[in-house]
Amino acid sequence: MAVCTKDIDLAVAALNRGELIAIPTETVYGLAAKATLPEAVEQIFKVKKRPVTNPLILHFQDLNAALPYIDKPFEDVLSLAGRFWPGPLTLLLPKTKLVPDIITAGYDRVAIRVPAHPMALTLLKRLKAPVAAPSANPSGYISPTLPSHVENQLGDKISLILDGGSCTRGIESTILGWDTSKQPVIYRSGSITAEEIALALGKAVKILDSEGKKTEAPGMLSKHYAPKNVTLVTDNIEAAIKLHKDKKLGVIRAMPNANKTTVYKELILSKNGKLEEIAKNLYAAMHKMDSLNPDLIIIETVPQEGIGIAINDKLKRAASFK
Repeated sequence: MAVCTKDIDLAVAALNRGELIAIPTETVYGLAAKATLPEAVEQIFKVKKRPVTNPLILHFQDLNAALPYIDKPFEDVLSLAGRFWPGPLTLLLPKTKLVPDIITAGYDRVAIRVPAHPMALTLLKRLKAPVAAPSANPSGYISPTLPSHVENQLGDKISLILDGGSCTRGIESTILGWDTSKQPVIYRSGSITAEEIALALGKAVKILDSEGKKTEAPGMLSKHYAPKNVTLVTDNIEAAIKLHKDKKLGVIRAMPNANKTTVYKELILSKNGKLEEIAKNLYAAMHKMDSLNPDLIIIETVPQEGIGIAINDKLKRAASFK
């Protein structure tokens, strides 16, 4: 079983030996391998049961450490790195030969970011190398935001969990690239909004509809972030509860509601409907509800604005009720 520890030196030593560990970031816990060890990176796909066609994100200690791995960074890249790093923005950029093809699934662009978690940054500085790190969970399942989530899902398959407490953002980083005309494109909605990026760049940002598209960046799979129990996502939660009242229902509401409905279990994501709080609490609530094994999990969507776009995107990919 994985050792759960706050000892960063133990984590660095494990990575240098080619082992997989879980590391905290401000978004979710990552399943990390030293990126300069292709055989270790290959183990990420095996442990997660992740398709090798689904690229990974490289994590660096700062922009200077990332520069040798990206080809000809232009003004937009430097501007966004200066504005949002360390932080939950991943940039999809042309790669150099230093990046193994297994990390990019054979594509010529690599996803890179600088995480805003002190333990992750200290680890990267001591390691003196980037790590490849998708979320530390089986492919397609709910992302982990607590060490216990990692332990329950992958504890018998990795050597160490670096305990950084609860993730402050709670959902994945935004992944941004550029099309052939240099228009910025969001490949995965996340913690940084399109409005924030547009304001930083002074230009419009397109949000890609990834349905049916090639998996050029992490987070583009149509089935993702999903509980094991059947899950219904709806903007009319009262109607859904009424329709399925004969079932043992697990209900996750965005905020409290005056309607007093009797269900098997109800969880509230935010007392006042604050989107940032909803995002932070979402995956933990999904993990908790899934562990209770209701007949049906019903999750309420949020307003389609700001970070709500990313929250609803995660929920759409988690839905399994047809």
